[in-house]
Amino acid sequence: MRLLRFASLLLLVLGPVAAHAAMVHKTVTWTRDGTTFKSVLVYDNATSAKRPGLVMVPNWYGVNAMAVKKAEMIAGSRYVILVTDLYGEGVRPTSNDQAEVATKPLYANRPLMRQRMNEALAQLKAQAKDAPIDLTHLAAIGFCFGGTAVLDLARSGADVAAVVSFHGGLTTDDPALAKQIKARVLVMNGADDSWTMKDADAFMNEMRGSPADWQFVVLGHAVHCFTETDQHSPGCMYDARAAARSYRLMHDWLDHAFAGTD
Repeated sequence: MRLLRFASLLLLVLGPVAAHAAMVHKTVTWTRDGTTFKSVLVYDNATSAKRPGLVMVPNWYGVNAMAVKKAEMIAGSRYVILVTDLYGEGVRPTSNDQAEVATKPLYANRPLMRQRMNEALAQLKAQAKDAPIDLTHLAAIGFCFGGTAVLDLARSGADVAAVVSFHGGLTTDDPALAKQIKARVLVMNGADDSWTMKDADAFMNEMRGSPADWQFVVLGHAVHCFTETDQHSPGCMYDARAAARSYRLMHDWLDHAFAGTD
């Protein structure tokens, strides 16, 4: 009976806390050069423990419900993630044609992409006043177009522990920028990705000229979009096995980067 009373008392005490614990979605806006950007900060408030902060750039559809859901899955209780808008709040593609139009100015102006990525990193840091972000442990992850963007953040010399690219574009406007990389760089692409793998050799040569600790992982039988659960076309297809492996590799890479270990 005494044990039952204690258990009941514990539930009364902890119940309200558990009821309020939830995945937080906080809108984060900023304006740069006349364009207002609207991103979403995602984290689990079940604990107040500080944890690494990640800038996450979604695929070329940008910030939408699917991107936020993916951020929730990755964040869990281990990261605070800023799902980053690189287009501006008025640009939310819903088709491939619209997404191509949205990304074109950034692919054509890579300094602008790097500027916007560094602004996103600054905005993530600014959230530490309210969100449980460990400012000594910062990184960036990106998917497809977002993979290109986080690699450009690394090339800008940003002070982050790591960047991780999933089925991202590998090209650069200036291979010499790789000499500025401070982050540990993990890149994961499908062996049968017809859009990105043609640039793999040039990318690896670029990385050989950098001081970075880098790794290029080729996932067998995977094509483009292997982490995108809603993609099922022949050249852009979700692959549950490749996705699961890539997430495990990401967590391991980030853990070691934050710990400063091999």
